[in-house]
Amino acid sequence: MSKEKKDIAKKETSPEQAAFDKKTAYPIAEAIKIAQSLSKTKFDAAVEVHFRLGIDPKKGEQQVRGAASLPHGTGKTIRIAAFVTPGQEAAAKEAGADLAGGDELIAEIKKTEKTDFAVAVAEPEMMKKLAPIAKILGTRGLMPSPKNQTVSPDPANVVAELKRGKINFKSDDTGNVHAAIGKVSFAPEKLGENFQVLLEQIKKAKPSSSKGLYLKNATLSTSMGPGIKIAL
Repeated sequence: MSKEKKDIAKKETSPEQAAFDKKTAYPIAEAIKIAQSLSKTKFDAAVEVHFRLGIDPKKGEQQVRGAASLPHGTGKTIRIAAFVTPGQEAAAKEAGADLAGGDELIAEIKKTEKTDFAVAVAEPEMMKKLAPIAKILGTRGLMPSPKNQTVSPDPANVVAELKRGKINFKSDDTGNVHAAIGKVSFAPEKLGENFQVLLEQIKKAKPSSSKGLYLKNATLSTSMGPGIKIAL
């Protein structure tokens, strides 16, 4: 590389990029700034957090799941299906549900096996009616559940909360939790506040049977960006 090209590359490198060390765990505020500076996608990339938990993923009672109402949302518009009784359809749609219905909606999904939505909400009395499509929803992680607060006698309120930025999280087969906390375009302070809310909810979701260190480590990254260790 010529001296001129080296000088240009040096000028284009931000202080955060220059200081980034893959082995170092950074305070969340600093990790966010580094992640934003390293994001080179042409689109507004998502900012994600990955938690490695000290749980045994093979034990059902140690599965970690819950919900967090991010104060600044995720920056992503999610499609929501509400399985409701006729009297609740209008309220669910007004709250923002992209699909709302009962028997007809269930029959349509059973027939086509299409689920063009990211989250499903249901009234308690609708749960037994979901039996014909339980396998379709279950294998795609869309089955409403009291554990992730998507089964409620007030489905319209649940829909409204989800549209405002409430997210559900769940540990995977390797004992990790992955969640988006916003977009690269967000102000660093807003990403930090979203992170803290999510962190507190994951702490509260610790299984009573989990022994030893619960939060082993956490990593922050953007879409197609490198992982940055977070000091917990």
